[in-house]
Amino acid sequence: MKSFMKGAVLLTLASLLVKLLSAVYRVPFQNMVGDQGFYIYQQVYPFVGIFSIWTSYGFAVAVSKVMADHEKDHHVAILRTAFGCISAIAVLFFVLLFFGADLLAGWMGDGKLSGLLKVSAFAVLLMPPLAVLKGYFQSYNRMEPVAYSQVWEQAVRVMVILVGTWLLVSSGASLYAVGQMAMFGGVAGGIAGLLLLLWYFRNSFASLPKSVTIKTWPIIKKIMVISFGVSMSSLLLLLFQLVDSFTVFRLLTESGIERIAAMEQKGIYDRGQPLVQFGLLIATSLALAIVPLVAHMSKKQSGRSAGMYAQLAFRTSFLFAFAAAVGLTCVMPYVNETLFQTREESFALIVFSWQIVWMSLLLVMNAMLHGLGKSKVPALLLTGGVLVKIACNWLLLPLWGVTGAAVAGNVALGFIVVGLFWYFKKVWPLRFAPLRYYGWLFAAALAMAIAVFLWALLSDWVLFDGLPSRLAAMFTTLTAVPLGAFVFLVIIAKSRIITEKEWYIIPFGRKMAALQLAINSRRKR
Repeated sequence: MKSFMKGAVLLTLASLLVKLLSAVYRVPFQNMVGDQGFYIYQQVYPFVGIFSIWTSYGFAVAVSKVMADHEKDHHVAILRTAFGCISAIAVLFFVLLFFGADLLAGWMGDGKLSGLLKVSAFAVLLMPPLAVLKGYFQSYNRMEPVAYSQVWEQAVRVMVILVGTWLLVSSGASLYAVGQMAMFGGVAGGIAGLLLLLWYFRNSFASLPKSVTIKTWPIIKKIMVISFGVSMSSLLLLLFQLVDSFTVFRLLTESGIERIAAMEQKGIYDRGQPLVQFGLLIATSLALAIVPLVAHMSKKQSGRSAGMYAQLAFRTSFLFAFAAAVGLTCVMPYVNETLFQTREESFALIVFSWQIVWMSLLLVMNAMLHGLGKSKVPALLLTGGVLVKIACNWLLLPLWGVTGAAVAGNVALGFIVVGLFWYFKKVWPLRFAPLRYYGWLFAAALAMAIAVFLWALLSDWVLFDGLPSRLAAMFTTLTAVPLGAFVFLVIIAKSRIITEKEWYIIPFGRKMAALQLAINSRRKR
């Protein structure tokens, strides 16, 4: 168990670091290429991102799960079957992406994107060995190769994207050529991750038992079902991005906006992606760390422990997600200018940022239901959410522009979360939190909003008024964010809506427990 937990913690930390890198690198990239260049990259990224997450995460978990359920004599046959299955899918996807690049680019309304699609197609061919090797190591509880390869793959990808972009922009290359370099970063990262996994695997093949024949179709069916169930919630934002790739630019141009202006608006709208990714880090860590405990405890005779973990996962994810959304609402114009050079479409980005709340609840509830063995209804709800997003984009974009696309994302996620909440109550009639929790949470968020709003006004009009606009925005952001966090956390600590013992269960929660003990011990004196 100690070895298992050590491996799980390592994999959790690696996943969080990968997500952090994925959010952070977009800021310097956008600064180098501008909104039009950012639009070009974001239009194509979802195609490879969806396949990458499904294979390297969902498929790898499915392979390890199926291997764990079978005798060691079957492992080689399972690996061969899994590799053949995913290779066939990868080749099909490569053919569609490479040879259908012109058609897909035409559907997106920008024929010049075909070059990026063709480059990105090669990253797909690296996914079969990556997924199967990760699944192999996870099945034997060897998490170090998986964790290190994930981080190394992402680090190389980010380095190639940023260095390559800087070199091309400096030489005066076109933004579409820069976009192709950014897509090549995914190929380079995949090669780097695969080489590292092969290095770890070099002495393992000889120790594998001799293969025995097994029925391939049941194995393939089980791997496909598990892989989609595990990765569906992680794929959701990318699926929404894919919907936006096919609808936002086209609908903006069809509504009368000039092509370059529409590209820039789409690029500004895409600024919301790294902000939401960053806001979801805490919810992701909770889903990875706490939710497996729910699955483990629910199998015991006493359900009290499982219920406690489920309540804690919900309360902490909602707490931090709500705080992040309220905080971004208050400082968005300053964050927008600090990170992305201008304050354009800050209202649309505020609306976009509220997806943090919906996605946090969705991640945690979906993961808990998956831990309880309930995956069919959540999968249907997630599919329905994508359809709602498509319909709302077509209805709202002509009316409100990119703000309409941001509203569409919230409506679709709200639909999924309400459905998951209803289904969860049917499966497990658990009360997530008392009314007192919501009262204190809203009071803390209101106090934080007032403090941040007043400080931002003071900073903007008085303290940093003489500085260049972007520098003033940066200082306002860097002072307002810690002030808001301090006010919020002090009120939450005083309320004790999450106890000290519960904080100790949460990853990195010990400092919050110590703060809470210190504040409440002083109050008693």
